[in-house]
Amino acid sequence: MIMPDDIDPKASPVSDAFPSAAANDAGPGAPGDAPEAAAFQPDPLAALEAEKADLKDKLLRTLADIENMRRRTEREVADARAYGIANFARDMLTVADNFQRAIDNVPAEAREGAEPAFKTLIEGIELTERDMLKALERHGVKRLEPQGQKFDPNLHQAMYEVPDAAVPSGTVVQVMQSGYVIGDRVLRPALVGVAKGGPKATADANGADGPQAGQSAGATS
Repeated sequence: MIMPDDIDPKASPVSDAFPSAAANDAGPGAPGDAPEAAAFQPDPLAALEAEKADLKDKLLRTLADIENMRRRTEREVADARAYGIANFARDMLTVADNFQRAIDNVPAEAREGAEPAFKTLIEGIELTERDMLKALERHGVKRLEPQGQKFDPNLHQAMYEVPDAAVPSGTVVQVMQSGYVIGDRVLRPALVGVAKGGPKATADANGADGPQAGQSAGATS
């Protein structure tokens, strides 16, 4: 028989004999749940490898963009250096045409029988034209000389056909206006007359025997 004097007032028999449900429902930090929680933690090494791969991919993409920009810049600088004067040179072609017309409009017999002053004038015009063409050449602009050459649609524009059995068909026999190139681009195609009726010239890649009147050269820049 338990006497009142034997009961420890500090003891809680019910709580000691029967732990509360709160103790069993402790949070994930409880010692009993530690192994299960550790099983779901990500692998730090795998995370570092994924981050490394992502950074490497970004670095390679950045380097590729920089290289593409460098090459594009080099091309733009080269084009600016080679073709930067294209508009100015195209304007100067009119001056070159006027020099050529002035020389061509003087008949050979008139030049031979001309007074010294007139001959000196003609020679001065010719010298000025040559100097101008040399100045253009120093900047990459060259005049085309298509007379007697096979018609090239990339460089020439056929204005008409000339019946001439003495030369192969497709040969340039007349030049109405000189053409010019700058670098590897056509600044202005030459306006030409092309022979028709003679032996066939070597066919071009498309199998064409000769140009039709009005056929244009490639696009100018």
